[in-house]
This record gives sequence, structure tokens and C-alpha cells, in this order.
Amino acid sequence: MTNTGGGGPRPRTSWWREGAITTLAFALCLLGGVLQVDDTLSPPSVSAYVIAVVSCAVLPVRHRAPLAALAATTAVGVLVPPLGLLLTPLIVTPAVITTYSYSLAARTERRAASAVVLTSAALAAAIPAFGDFSWKDASRMGVVAAFPLVAGVLGHSVRNRRAYLEAVEGRARRAEQNRDSEARRRVAEERVRIARELHDLVAHQITLANAQATVAAHLFDTRPEQTRTSLKELVETTSHALDELRATVGLLRQSGDTAAPAEPAPGLSRLPTLLESFRRAGLEVSVHQEGTVRPLPPGVDLTAYRIVQEALTNVTKHAGAGSARVRLVWTGDRVTITVADDGGGTRTAPTASTGPTASSGPTASAAADRSPGYGLIGMRERATAVGGHLSAGRRPEGGFLVSTQLPLPPAQDPTRDRD
Repeated sequence: MTNTGGGGPRPRTSWWREGAITTLAFALCLLGGVLQVDDTLSPPSVSAYVIAVVSCAVLPVRHRAPLAALAATTAVGVLVPPLGLLLTPLIVTPAVITTYSYSLAARTERRAASAVVLTSAALAAAIPAFGDFSWKDASRMGVVAAFPLVAGVLGHSVRNRRAYLEAVEGRARRAEQNRDSEARRRVAEERVRIARELHDLVAHQITLANAQATVAAHLFDTRPEQTRTSLKELVETTSHALDELRATVGLLRQSGDTAAPAEPAPGLSRLPTLLESFRRAGLEVSVHQEGTVRPLPPGVDLTAYRIVQEALTNVTKHAGAGSARVRLVWTGDRVTITVADDGGGTRTAPTASTGPTASSGPTASAAADRSPGYGLIGMRERATAVGGHLSAGRRPEGGFLVSTQLPLPPAQDPTRDRD
């Protein structure tokens, strides 16, 4: 590599091209010097060689200093008539070439147009300025003036074409970058969604299994029958967790569009079954509803179910509480769901539904000390995704409170429906 533009290295092929252009311009200049003023042909004179050598010597620098090269070749062209040569388009070929180059390199179109017009006017004015003027000279003036103008228009067109191609390539690059960034964003969102779904599906069942195993461990020696019942419930819970995990992983392994799910997504209609599973694990859960219950959109219904599920799972794992309260308040444009626990301190081991409370154990204390993980983050993300918001924190009177407000569709007017 040598140097591509301005003053830096240009490719070796560029030098071959520059040499060919300079050689061709030199030959045309000498050919123009063959035609004499009296319309006769004669070998090129010394003046023709001087004009050709000086004007062509400027051509290699036209990319680095286009305006200086244009001024030099124009000045040499103006000196053609005083040296006794006939001013023709052939002898001013270097000026035509530098006009084209300057039209490509000019910073603004106004500068390029001004330089091209001045070059054409200077070359055309050199014909009547020296010697007699005839109708043949007038025709030559028009031809000589037209060549730089044509070269300038051609250079302007090429410049616009290059600018257009660069703009198209720039837009294509930006579009590709945007597609890549959008793809990365969607992949990240999908990873978060999959992690949230796996957390909501599996954490609930694993928490119940842990609570049932704790019950079985504490009742193993004193109440074998209740231990057997707890172990049976533990088997059912773990089997259900494995089924949900297998179904979720199976959906992730499928390629293309998946078929519609065999079962509808869970919603508040399955809330009694959910609460019963927590009661079997030893957590006393009460439900209170206010207002008129209304059907929820599928996304909001699933979000409400998952928030209640995760909140009660956190109570079972971390709160050390023996009871929790779920409250649903239905208003005109939203449903408010709160899950609160009694904050009973270190949680005692859960018992079966018919037996007394057993003493606390190390397993329960360890569960109370565990980190809450991503449960609250997942609940907030779900609430925000459907246009609601969620807050969570400790209550002044003790315990922990999770509260979320989810939007409701506008209620239909029965009178309008009848109309």
C-alpha cells in the first residue's frame, strides 16, 4: 500500500491508473499541437511540448490539491494562444481532467460550480484576447468552453452518485446494527421471561415439598400415620413439579411455532386449589374479597395468580409465619391484591391438618435465613408488564406485606348492550 487520498499512501493500482491518465493527456496535448492556426498540420512545436509537459505534470497532484491543479492547468491553457498554438479541446485536456477532479473533491456544490464556470470562461476568453476574431473562433470558443462544463457536470453526477451509495451503505449498516441490537434485546428479554416462568413453576412446588418433608421428619417417631400421609403428599408434589418442569423444558426444545397449550393458563379461578396446597404444607391462609368480581384478561389473570403464588411461597420459605391473609379488592378500573403474613418470628415446623403443632427444628430456622432470591424481582416485572405496579415491605405491626394493583378492562354498560 502507498496512499489513497489526500496526502497518504495510495494503492499500487492507483499509480498505474494515474500513469495511464497522464500519458493519455500528454498524447492528446501533442495531438492538439499538431493543428496550426492556419488550419494546417505540422509536427508539434517546442511550445506544444512545453504546454503538454507543464500541464500534464500537474495531474498527479490533482487529488491532493485539486484547486491548485485546476488553476495551474487553466493558466497553461490561457497561454496557448500567445505561444502561437491553436486553442482546441485537445490541447486543454489536462484542464478538463482537473475540472472533473475538482468537481468530485470540492467541499460544496457552489464552489465546484464557480470554479468550473471560471475555468470555461477563462479558456474561452483567451481566444479573442490574442489575435483576430472570426466566426470560426466563435465556434471554437463554444466548444472549448463546453468541455470543462461537461466535465464539471459529469464530476458532480459521479459525486452525487457516490454520496448516495455511501448513504445507502450507511443506512444498511445502521439497520444491521439495529437488527443485531434488537435481536440481543429480545434474547435478553426471552431469557428473563424463561427464568421467571421456571422460577414461578418450580419454586412453588419445591417449597411445598420442603415443607411436607419437614413435617414428615418431625412426625416420623411420634405419629407414623401422619408421616405416611405427609410422604404421600410429598410424592404427589414432587411428581407434579417434575411434570411442570418437563413440560416447560419440552416447550423450550421445540423449534418453530408451538401448538396451543393443552390446558389454559392458570388464573384466579384456580386460587382455591393453590391455597389448599399451602394449607396442606402447614400454612394457614385466609381469603377476603371486596367489590364485584369481574373477569380478567388472560395476561392480567395469569399475573395475579403468579403474584399470589410467589408471595405465599416466600411466606412459606422466609417469613417464619404460621398464617397469611390474601385480600382482593375489586374497584372500577383495577384490582388490588395484598398478601400479608403475621410475622410470627422463627417459624415452627408445619404440622398436618389434624395434629398439634410440633416443635421447631434446625431445618425451619435455616429456611428462614435464606436469601429471598428473585421472587420480588419477578413479581415486579410481571406487574409492570401488564401496566400495574407492585410494592413490598415490612409492616409496622410486624410481618411482611406484598401489594399489587393490576388494571381492569372498562366495565360494559348493560343498557348499552341491550340497545
